[in-house]
Amino acid sequence: MGGSARTGWEISLGDEAYPRSLLELERPPEELRGLGDPGALSGPCLAVVGARRATPYGLAVAEMAARVAARHGITVVSGGAMGCDRAAGLAAVAAGGRSVIVSGCGADVVYPTSSQDVFEATLSSGGAVLSLERWGAGPRRWAFPKRNSVIAALSQVLVVTEAGLRSGTMSTAETAVELGRAGSDRPARLPLKARRACRSTRRGRPDAAADADGPRGERNRGAAPRRQILAHASLPDGAEWCLATFRVS
Repeated sequence: MGGSARTGWEISLGDEAYPRSLLELERPPEELRGLGDPGALSGPCLAVVGARRATPYGLAVAEMAARVAARHGITVVSGGAMGCDRAAGLAAVAAGGRSVIVSGCGADVVYPTSSQDVFEATLSSGGAVLSLERWGAGPRRWAFPKRNSVIAALSQVLVVTEAGLRSGTMSTAETAVELGRAGSDRPARLPLKARRACRSTRRGRPDAAADADGPRGERNRGAAPRRQILAHASLPDGAEWCLATFRVS
């Protein structure tokens, strides 16, 4: 990995370049390490999260959301894993946008190795690879929940493509709820477990969206929160909703 895009940088809590959205976490990371353009962390961002062993439907939703975001200047954030993460990152770059990968390893470590192409595309297109871990750190189980929290905090919109009841995807969604980001969704034609998982993050919250098992789920009609969770199936409707959330045309 040679070239200026591969030059490492470090940002400390309190630095001017530190992303303000991360300050909303209960325990903001003390140090951020990364490659690429750190400015990609501060613009409008949309996160795409989903299954590693994704179905064709999950991959299509991830690619659609990423394309819509990229075409309107919104940075796409993911974890860089195989499946939905990889699909979203590559789609964003292919659409002329940029991507941010929040890695659970050191920023200079490509994990999994099957995601080499999305890491390379992210850096070559003005995006960034971000990590909370030391340089050269390999995968450790305890690092990924921290990574998931950062994905949720960086993004104004969280798109859930596919998820099991107990998964890294749902831990990201749960963090978004804890931060007050959860709001609207679209009708869910996700697998049953994913629908249940998305609903479980909202249970008992007065500002949560209604269940979306019917043909036309309705959005909560209260004040729109800054972060949204989107679990949807209708690709045109989903695209329109994403753009409306960012107030772009």
